[in-house]
Amino acid sequence: MEAEVMEAELVLPTHFSFKMAQSYEKYPKGQSSARRFKHLKQIIQAEDFNRYLPDEPNYVNIESPPPLHPCKRICDITGYEAPYVDPRTKLRYANTEVFKIIRSLPNDHVHRYLSLRNAAVILK
Repeated sequence: MEAEVMEAELVLPTHFSFKMAQSYEKYPKGQSSARRFKHLKQIIQAEDFNRYLPDEPNYVNIESPPPLHPCKRICDITGYEAPYVDPRTKLRYANTEVFKIIRSLPNDHVHRYLSLRNAAVILK
């Protein structure tokens, strides 16, 4: 006896009730869930820069006024935010361990750290 083989198509629903919304329903036509950001080139092409004044800062003109808030003071040794300044060497420091290191530095190293910050003071 030969077994009869019946071909049947299996029909599945497009949305299962026990699952969350299918991804193809949320993002049709191959769109991903990632947020789309515009590149600088796209922003420049979309803007009409002819209506801006020449001295007004925008994406094309890099000249802008100085910032209104003061810049953060950074520790010269560690790179952390530095609330303190050594009065003898004028180096900025973040905590007491760094202060001990600063006090043990020779003058040559202190001048190098100050020159990195463009705050070198030459004493005569």
